[in-house]
Amino acid sequence: MPTHRTRPRARSAPAQATAVPVVALVGAPNVGKSTLFNALTGARGRVGNWPGTTVHVARGSWRPDGSSGVELLDLPGTRGLVPGSPDEALTRELLLAPDGADRPDLVVVAADAANLAGSLCLLAEVLGTGMPCVVALTMTDLAAARGTRIDIVALAGLLGVPVVPVLPRKRRGLGELGDAVRRMLADGGPPPRDPVGTPGGDDEEAGIARAEVRFAWAHGVLARVRTRRNAFRPTVSDRVDRVLASGRYGGPLFLAVMWLVFTATTTVAEPLQDGLAALFDGPVAGGAASVLDVAHAPAWLSGLVVGGLVAGVGQLLSFVPLMTVMFALMAVLEDSGYMARAAFVADRLMRCLGLPGRAFLPIIVGFGCNVPALSAVRVLADRRQRVLVGMIIPYASCSARLTVYVLLASVFFDGAAGTVVFAMYVVSVLLVIGVGMLLRRTLFRELRGEALVLELPPYRLPAPRVVGAQVRQRLVAFLRTAGGVVVAAVAAVWLCSAVPLGAASGAGFGAAPVEHSALGAASRAVAPAFAPAGFGDWHAAAALGTGFVAKEAVVSTLAQTYGTESTGGRGELGTTLRTTFDRASGGHPLPAVLAFLVFVLAYTPCMTTIATQWQEIGPRMTLVATGLQLAVAWLLAVAVFRVGCLWW
Repeated sequence: MPTHRTRPRARSAPAQATAVPVVALVGAPNVGKSTLFNALTGARGRVGNWPGTTVHVARGSWRPDGSSGVELLDLPGTRGLVPGSPDEALTRELLLAPDGADRPDLVVVAADAANLAGSLCLLAEVLGTGMPCVVALTMTDLAAARGTRIDIVALAGLLGVPVVPVLPRKRRGLGELGDAVRRMLADGGPPPRDPVGTPGGDDEEAGIARAEVRFAWAHGVLARVRTRRNAFRPTVSDRVDRVLASGRYGGPLFLAVMWLVFTATTTVAEPLQDGLAALFDGPVAGGAASVLDVAHAPAWLSGLVVGGLVAGVGQLLSFVPLMTVMFALMAVLEDSGYMARAAFVADRLMRCLGLPGRAFLPIIVGFGCNVPALSAVRVLADRRQRVLVGMIIPYASCSARLTVYVLLASVFFDGAAGTVVFAMYVVSVLLVIGVGMLLRRTLFRELRGEALVLELPPYRLPAPRVVGAQVRQRLVAFLRTAGGVVVAAVAAVWLCSAVPLGAASGAGFGAAPVEHSALGAASRAVAPAFAPAGFGDWHAAAALGTGFVAKEAVVSTLAQTYGTESTGGRGELGTTLRTTFDRASGGHPLPAVLAFLVFVLAYTPCMTTIATQWQEIGPRMTLVATGLQLAVAWLLAVAVFRVGCLWW
């Protein structure tokens, strides 16, 4: 890499320890910025808090010349440098930081060729910072489909900075972009021209005046570089959106799509799940027991390994096929552009109910994992909105809960398992809306909803490379949880089950039946609280207790508490579950199972989510939210069981 400027940095960001230059990606939401970041870094970027803040920034290594590297930052999406949220404030802070602080060495501005005026307004502000810039012109294929041509040479001449057309999904233009960045880092290029004046202003009128000048400048540039071959004609995406994004058909079609996703997931994954469960319950457990016997391991160690780790973690890992299918289908919907339409359709309902329009974006993230969803509330400018949304995000059913839904739905509802799982997500949406309305009319009466500003990407055939990368990243995150928190929870559950109490207090460590252990005693003490909901059994109470640590541990604990009493595969676990729920519910197992699933959906999220809530919305509101979740979960579970008993 040619020589470049290096600056001492105020914060201890990872780039500071080396002499590599720092390049920042800047752009409005939905211009292809993150897709470009993944293409340049090989989808190996890492996401973490920017030092000294709570804002998440993606970082990755990029080698624009094939040898030397730069650190690439994917800064939060922003439409301008006048911040409206903490995320946008970080972008402004970095670009306007005084020399010698955290300012990057170069900025790559992602500009949408199909909607160039808005991108030019942002670019004008970035140029006004005096930062060396390169423009990555995205969406050129969409612009061409709409009969629009951008004169790249003329645009670069007017801007005074390199302009490189890129199609990151097809990996086109990445080499040319790397060459432009390398040249700019080597000699800096000509000083960037400030077309309209520095961003911001000392008062509101000055800011409005500059914004008007930038808008006029952007349209003036656009008039000189854009040509249209013919009058605007609706694209295929435009015509499809008349149905999928319409107020009449959009909602029902979204529900139909999600029903197909969950039905397909359970149908395809079930044989693979059964195979993995049989593998762990048979050869793996038998092999571990044989090795421990040969090594003359004590009985308690054999119990921990075979009855604890193998049974619990093995049951959890049997859900890997399910998660893989689910993540793949969701990635296809996202990469095709459909999920942006789902957000658009759902936003209409949110605003009709008085909730902030932009709040739906972090809630959508919550259906994958509540933790990043809570971090995403920073897209909201009003702190009260952030607190409100932070309190309702835990009602978005994360992927960890999916393991519990599928286990019990497949055991009790057989061919209708996919429909039951889908119903849980419908209940989740209703809870988000219902609790949101309750909070709006009590603690947040002064809030006013705001419209969602969302640029819909075109429909595309999902790229296998992009889908594969997303599935890999999400599956690795799921397995990391299984290998960390869940293993610890499994070990803790086994240790509690190995401590004898009561009538078995004279038995040795690990020799007493589980129901006469410390785990059994604590669970029996709590179980009566769930009797009105039809699952007042100590096995269920134990599973819900470890579910506070991680929702995946609910499945592991059920397997452990039954596995210590009997051995066998997933089929025998299903038999024991049926017997337990039938006995605890007084002969009404199906309503009791549905009540249990609703409780799992609505009660306190995992401890990591609560810790993130504590950080994002404060201790007091976190405690209020936790108490509300327990109350809502118990009341709903009781209501579901009591009403269900009238039919089953």
